Amino acid sequence: MPEKRAPQEHLIALLGGARPGAVYGIEVVTILVSAVLAFLLRFDFRIPEFYLWVLLLAAGVWLPVKLYMFRLLGLDRRWARYVSLSDLVRFSFSNLAGSFISVLILLPAGKGAVPRSIYAIDFLLCVMLTAGLRVGVRMASESRRAPKPDSDRKRTIIYGAGSAGASLVRDLRQDPAAKYDVCGFVDDNPRKRGLVLQEAKVLGSGEELVAIAPRHHVDLVLIAIPSVTGAQMKEILEHCTAAGVPYKTVPGLAEIIAEGGLASQIRDVAVEDLLGRTPVNLEHDRIASRLQGRTILVTGAAGSIGSEICRQIARFRPDAIVGFEIAESPLFNLGLELARDFPGCVFHQEIGDIRNRARLFEVFERYRPSIVYHAAAYKHVPLMESHVFEAVENNVFGTRNVVQTASAFNVAEFVMISSDKAVRPASVMGATKRLAELIVRSLQPDGSRYVSVRFGNVLGSNGSVVPIFKDQIARGGPVTVTHPDMRRYFMTIPEACQLVLQASSMGQGSEIFVLNMGEPVNIADLARNLILLSGLRPEQDIQIVFTGPRPGEKLFEELSEDGEDLLPTPHEKIQVFSGAGLTRAEMEWRLSTLDACCRDRNFRSIIPVLRQAVPEYQPSTELLAASGLADVAATVV
Repeated sequence: MPEKRAPQEHLIALLGGARPGAVYGIEVVTILVSAVLAFLLRFDFRIPEFYLWVLLLAAGVWLPVKLYMFRLLGLDRRWARYVSLSDLVRFSFSNLAGSFISVLILLPAGKGAVPRSIYAIDFLLCVMLTAGLRVGVRMASESRRAPKPDSDRKRTIIYGAGSAGASLVRDLRQDPAAKYDVCGFVDDNPRKRGLVLQEAKVLGSGEELVAIAPRHHVDLVLIAIPSVTGAQMKEILEHCTAAGVPYKTVPGLAEIIAEGGLASQIRDVAVEDLLGRTPVNLEHDRIASRLQGRTILVTGAAGSIGSEICRQIARFRPDAIVGFEIAESPLFNLGLELARDFPGCVFHQEIGDIRNRARLFEVFERYRPSIVYHAAAYKHVPLMESHVFEAVENNVFGTRNVVQTASAFNVAEFVMISSDKAVRPASVMGATKRLAELIVRSLQPDGSRYVSVRFGNVLGSNGSVVPIFKDQIARGGPVTVTHPDMRRYFMTIPEACQLVLQASSMGQGSEIFVLNMGEPVNIADLARNLILLSGLRPEQDIQIVFTGPRPGEKLFEELSEDGEDLLPTPHEKIQVFSGAGLTRAEMEWRLSTLDACCRDRNFRSIIPVLRQAVPEYQPSTELLAASGLADVAATVV
């Protein structure tokens, strides 16, 4: 048998579900009741016989006029269980407008028969009944959905008594699946102490969490400050760690899925939150006009950057993506991922080495790409210091092969992924990437747009410091940092690749675009933050050990060098540098000399030749010693 409903539940179902017929009928009754009560109150509940016809006349005018105003403002289509302050304002305005129009009708019709005070009484009563009925329905609806006591529920403190925190408390209390009992707020604004939001009190500041947590038996802290900076997040984590309480966070509005609510977005705090970077605003129409319906080739397609570029491109519905990659297993896995997430996107998997010109020629001839994103490169700085020939052959001559093949097949747009280590390079990797930038600029065919995009480290990329630190923390430490003052620029992989697509839609060709990396991050601080994210205490639970800079490493990375002029672009996170380049003849001469060293495997001569090709390159003392050039360390070739 169907379950019987109580009368109040029938009302909740009618008004709360916004059934048009039911809402219309209730509004009719409300308007008529307001009219009768207005006359009763005016005449002390004894309406003179003369005024009975006046009541009928007034009700006959108020009813259609107010119903029309309610419908005009859409009040009959608003769910009572989600009534808001703006809805209450609409009810007041619609009743006021209805009363004003009724006055204009009744004054000439009734010759002033309706006492003026009745208009005011009727207005107030109608607002109270129409709005109050819906507020009552919402209160009843929320009380029905309020979570019942449960031993599995966690006593929770909300960190941040702002709009996000208030919304989070409301969502948690309305969501039966959310296992959180909110026992209060903490907020670092002293003026909020003692305030009550959504029936939860602001108990104190973050520093007081050490005392608040045991007093209220807190099991969890939910951080509800979507606009928090990296420095603020670090301070919040320190307070939570000192209190010995686990923590989670809710994301910014850019991350919240439509209609998902804050409660469904609770997640662990990530290292990205500590960077405090703002979301990227892309010119989607501009990027789509470049990518949609075209064939795009990505070298190094299965790497950290290349694979994310493929994912981002797939969103813009290209005709096809050609993934060129030497590593077969990662390329195979990327193909499976794109087929699952972007079933309408054609992805061609092509195994090959950018050092093999014949293989490049085959792939370009088969697919005839319109745009090339060149992400294939050796990037690990210390490893390339001991593999100089491989770095030069791959990063320099591999880039030349891709550029020349693209030029031979009339590719109009070419984007090379560069690095901040190309600025005043102190490593083989940086020098080869700087030379690759010059190759793209010098060998660009007429009428084409060949550009480079330079940025710093990306979080979570292959060989980056974050996965290494996480592994060391998981093993119980120590976490190894090269130097206390070591600083690096960081951004997330999706952010970097989105900005690469944005930068590739700009410029006329030959430019070096530089992404706004924000403020450099101290690596020792990054290590401490990762330890905090693991729920541990730096230097107490996990030790940090300084091992000294490795060959080719600089304490500070740069994004531009002397002789390059900073120019703005229409996008706030992208800048462009224009500096002196090399002619095609100069570039070919330098490359031929470097090629001869590689063919002969002449380790002693390749460093001076590389310095000649990139005059700002300053080799590490370890590399000079290994190549037998320690005696000429200060000599500029």
